[in-house]
Amino acid sequence: MLFEFIHTTDTIDWQALAALYKAADMGEKPVEDLQISFGNSMYKCFAYHAGELIGVGRGLADGRDCAYLCDVAVHPTYQGQGVGRQIIGKLLDLSAGHKKRILYAVPGKEGFYKTMGFSRMQTAMAIFPDQAHAIENGFLSEQ
Repeated sequence: MLFEFIHTTDTIDWQALAALYKAADMGEKPVEDLQISFGNSMYKCFAYHAGELIGVGRGLADGRDCAYLCDVAVHPTYQGQGVGRQIIGKLLDLSAGHKKRILYAVPGKEGFYKTMGFSRMQTAMAIFPDQAHAIENGFLSEQ
């Protein structure tokens, strides 16, 4: 299957992007929030098949020291076909000059990212708006 990858928001259908995140079980992401977060991201990767948005990922970066890859999602119909791997690969290529590249994974997907060279961090910390919900869903430990 042939996929097309785009690295700009110039032609993005923001409603389709919000629908993709919902379909990929990554929650409700309001269009306005997506426009701001992608607008402030140095790197973007949108995957298409036959003109349909089927995958996405983005990276926040400072241009030298740290790049943070996040919000990677693939429509369930296309999961297991290498789309996510290609998105991450493209984001890694785009951020290659950074000293460290960090990725925030959905619980249960760590093994996939390990196959792409990522290792678990021992010192990562986070604050969520709803800490109890983040603990319940495996994003944080209680320690």
